[in-house]
Amino acid sequence: MAGIRQAYLTAAATAAELLADPGVPARWAAPSVLPEFGVRGLAGHLAAQIFQVRQVLAVEVPDEPAIDLLEHYARASWAGAELDDEANVRIRQTGAEVAGSDAGALAARVTATLDELRVGLPMERADRLVHLPWGPWSLRLDDFLVTRMMEIAVHSDDLAVSVGLPTPELPEEVLAPVFNLLTRLAVRRHGPTALLRALTRAERAPASIAAI
Repeated sequence: MAGIRQAYLTAAATAAELLADPGVPARWAAPSVLPEFGVRGLAGHLAAQIFQVRQVLAVEVPDEPAIDLLEHYARASWAGAELDDEANVRIRQTGAEVAGSDAGALAARVTATLDELRVGLPMERADRLVHLPWGPWSLRLDDFLVTRMMEIAVHSDDLAVSVGLPTPELPEEVLAPVFNLLTRLAVRRHGPTALLRALTRAERAPASIAAI
């Protein structure tokens, strides 16, 4: 739906603004708040949430049905994996590779890619599917954009805290689908009673209802 696509572009614009902030290159070689993840790699991982949309739009979709979001996360090799698991090591390595050596160059690439997406994304048909070659499987485009919005929301906070900047404020149009996704994932992982208690009964709440 057009609303999700515009919400994604809004979220991506906040990420681009954060990546262009002078605070990022000032801490480029420093560790981030995430274990084993430097600021450089984290910046690259955040930027990838924009680059990946252009990437999947350029991939031909095979003749296969799309899976839903819960199945997408059930299949994800990194979900619930330990810090030194191969999937998480690869995510950190890829983040550093995407970032390159120059924070300014990364920010410029993000801005250029976002400009392309502002033109091309609204033109994609409503039922567009995208194939995730790192899956490999296919999702509805709008579902994939929700996953990228969640990544942008989470990792913008991580990066901002890592470099001493305020966490970017995201509008309701972005946060509503992100919270919907995280709620569904939390229910799947912990059960509805745990989530209900965490939100309404602190004295009976579990120690964590982390969605991912």
